[in-house]
Amino acid sequence: MKKMIMPYFARLYSSSFVKVSKRKYWELKRKLAKRPHQLEIFIRADDPYSYLLVQVLKEFLVRFRVEASFKTVLNLQEDMYLEPEKWFANAVVDANRLAVLYGLDFIVNKSPPSHEAVKEAAINLLDAEKGEHYVECAEEILYELWHQKAISATSKLLPQRQLEQNQSRLKLLGHYLSASIFYGGEWYWGLDRLDHLEKRLMHLGLAHKANDAVYFNRTYFPFCYGKPANEPLELKPLEIFWSARSPYSYLGLLRAHQLASYYRIPLIIKPVLPMMMRNMNVPETKKMAIFLDTKREAEKLDIDYGFVADPLGPAVERCYALLDYARENNKLVEYLISFAKGVNAEGVRADTDVGLKIIIERCGLDWSIAKTLLAKQGWREEVQSNVEEMLALGYWGVPVFKLGDFVVWGQDRLGLIEREIIKGV
Repeated sequence: MKKMIMPYFARLYSSSFVKVSKRKYWELKRKLAKRPHQLEIFIRADDPYSYLLVQVLKEFLVRFRVEASFKTVLNLQEDMYLEPEKWFANAVVDANRLAVLYGLDFIVNKSPPSHEAVKEAAINLLDAEKGEHYVECAEEILYELWHQKAISATSKLLPQRQLEQNQSRLKLLGHYLSASIFYGGEWYWGLDRLDHLEKRLMHLGLAHKANDAVYFNRTYFPFCYGKPANEPLELKPLEIFWSARSPYSYLGLLRAHQLASYYRIPLIIKPVLPMMMRNMNVPETKKMAIFLDTKREAEKLDIDYGFVADPLGPAVERCYALLDYARENNKLVEYLISFAKGVNAEGVRADTDVGLKIIIERCGLDWSIAKTLLAKQGWREEVQSNVEEMLALGYWGVPVFKLGDFVVWGQDRLGLIEREIIKGV
């Protein structure tokens, strides 16, 4: 019964009606309390994305009639960061790419700052919360940290109570990432989601300039903007490490297919097992944050999403059991797109024959043949090999995109892939 109901609940919960209702509630609550429009901004010293965020905040806050309160955090929520070392290594590389994209200072030191340096930086950030110039202070503090300059702490003791209050506030509001902004019941992470906040504040009439435009859109706009290829390009294929359960993989697959088709380069899909089928637990808070974030990213990209029939378990296995059949009929991309659309946007239950038949037949495959192949287990070796290759690249989650030696993580990094394609042309 739960599996039958959940797609409809997901569609309702992610609907425009619910989103608008929530925003009206938060705005009414703000007005009744006679509070200004306020952003709560969470910064962590040893988070590369926090360093990028503080560099753009001064100008961002000038653009809108909002106030900001800053909360310094220090400790990661361990159950939310499954591979902290891999996360950090990727974050430094990725943050530097974003820095180039937006003309920001980049991180010279690619190894983690020392524990003592991070502690001293955190002490200074916490002290800066008491003043009126947090952004300027934070930018200077984090510059010193990431450029390995000597940091002199304003106090010998870490204000533990203040720190715990900040970290409790982050958790209470239902989030786990630093470099994040909370406003009116919704979260905006790093530079990557500032575009959603820009649009919301503009819609509320809070921009000082009536004709203000979205600035933080460079990772996804423009897209497919180079000279289209008249014939296949002599470039290495675009590879995607993809999970049948991952909502970001769904968005990434559609966009990767669009990109590969536009430039006429091969698209190679490498399916992997979802993290929860690899004994990597994903807490409910994180799952809900991903679900709602995928919804707004999908709307931005004009992709249907929200009528979700979670394929975790049997549906994923049934999907992968037919990989060879789809590949032998030159329908692998079409099949996986059909599956992804079905479970993410159409409420199709792929754990049932009725649902999987729909997915199979609309991409030109034969259900009478496919249903005889569902018990096959040969796919496990291929999928495990893909997982091992992905881990060797330094990634544990999907989607991961690879073009030659250039590797990125996340559906919101395909714009960087396109720039590499254009360089290759």
